[in-house]
Amino acid sequence: MQRPTSRTSTRAIFLSGVAALTALTLSACGTSNATAPAARAADQTIGSVDLKAAGCPANVVIQTDWNPESEHGHLYQLLGPNPTIDAGNKSVSGPLYAGGKSTGVNVEIRSGGPAIGFQSVASQMYQDPAITLGYINTDAAVQLSATMPTKAVFAPMDINPQMIMWDPNTYKAKTIAELGPELAANGGVVRYFGSASWMKYMTAKGILSEKVLDGSYDGTPANFVAGGGKDAQQGFASAEPYIYQNEVSAWKKPVAYQLINDAGWKIYQAAVSVRSADESKLGGCLAKLVPVLQQAEVDFFKDPKPVESLILDLVKEYNTGWVYSQGVADFSVKTMIEQKIVGNGNNSTLGDFDADRVKTILDQSVPLFTKPGSTPKPGLTAEDIYTNKYIDTSIGLK
Repeated sequence: MQRPTSRTSTRAIFLSGVAALTALTLSACGTSNATAPAARAADQTIGSVDLKAAGCPANVVIQTDWNPESEHGHLYQLLGPNPTIDAGNKSVSGPLYAGGKSTGVNVEIRSGGPAIGFQSVASQMYQDPAITLGYINTDAAVQLSATMPTKAVFAPMDINPQMIMWDPNTYKAKTIAELGPELAANGGVVRYFGSASWMKYMTAKGILSEKVLDGSYDGTPANFVAGGGKDAQQGFASAEPYIYQNEVSAWKKPVAYQLINDAGWKIYQAAVSVRSADESKLGGCLAKLVPVLQQAEVDFFKDPKPVESLILDLVKEYNTGWVYSQGVADFSVKTMIEQKIVGNGNNSTLGDFDADRVKTILDQSVPLFTKPGSTPKPGLTAEDIYTNKYIDTSIGLK
């Protein structure tokens, strides 16, 4: 099962302390359900992209892995003006737009993490057949391939933003591999969410020794700050460096880090995926919808402010106690572009998968999951968990 490691790093912590206080002061602003989203979509003129004619569901439901944030901006870009916010169910919906015009169907974007009791996206997809697409990490697709198989059709992030961070004033390491011996000599540990696939990989490859690992990370900055720089910690390059330097009052200084990706664990994070058995019936829809997803991401990064404003509104109305500031939203967008977390990869196309890379992930993952007993599907191939069939190769970031 995918644990909430994807999105519960420092962010979840703010459910205690500052976030808890925020939860007491914010009030859910209610929902705007006077007009059913389906009726609104039906009343609009369909533009050049007709997803209804392509066989898409009348309501395309997309399950994310966390609260609204800039990493999900490409999805919220699909919404037109005045979307319907359901604060109780932590979802937002409305006509699905492409190029400023309705596509004839609606889109409903559902929050993950606390909104679904921290269940994995895959388990949520298999519990609720109304979900069309969901965010699935490549390693999770391998791990769950025997029981909850999924196939990725679009990669919104080319590089996984997960990282390990440390105090550069305490440790001079430039990489995670260099950090390990320094931690051991200083009595420090890497604090992380236990059972993380990438940590299994790092110990198996000898990148980190088990003696410097502490799987008790609870998502809050308390232990990192209390250690005064002695310990390292997992996080997201698109959030924690800004949060610790600007919003954690007891720290207020830079952190150093290396991406998990750069240490060799090159999964596709939050790949937009379907239940494997549904691909054939959704084929016509995906052929039209996936290019819309690609273009929505291009459009978001060209002008992120309008969608950022919606994201901040959603965070406030959902009122989960999670704190997300304009500063973090802006930092996330900037970092994702500068570090090529979002990008065209090794070609000029946004959102496609590299076949050799997926094969490597598969080869790395299967032994890790077989040992604990959560055996992947026998004979699993890379092509079982991803496809570039629906990607428009002409769409990319410029």
